[in-house]
Amino acid sequence: MKRTPFFLAALALIGTSLLAQAPAAGTQTATPKREARAEARADRQQKRIAQGVASGQLTPKETARLERQEAKVNRDIAKAEADGKITKKEAGKIQREQNRESRRIRRQKHDAQTR
Repeated sequence: MKRTPFFLAALALIGTSLLAQAPAAGTQTATPKREARAEARADRQQKRIAQGVASGQLTPKETARLERQEAKVNRDIAKAEADGKITKKEAGKIQREQNRESRRIRRQKHDAQTR
C-alpha cells in the first residue's frame, strides 16, 4: 500500500499553516533594538544637558529650550512605541530629530554664553 498521497497531503497542510503564521511580506516589524537605541540615546542627551547645567556651560534660558525640545523627541518616541513597535520610517524620523537635538546641545554648550 502506497502512502505517498497521504504524505503529500500532510506536507501541504503543514506548509500552508507555516505560511499563515509568517508575517506578510512588506510589513515592518521593529526589533527591540530600535526602541532601546532611541531611548538610550535620549538618556545620553539628557545627561549631556544636565552636565552642561552643572558646569555652567548652559544658561537657564538655553537649558529650558533644550529641555523643551528633548521632551518633544521623547513624546515622539512614546508615540512611535504606542502600537508596540517602531517601524523603520518612525526610527528614521526619531534619529533625524535626535541628530538635530544633539547638534543644538553641542552648539549651546560651546557658545560663549555662560551662567
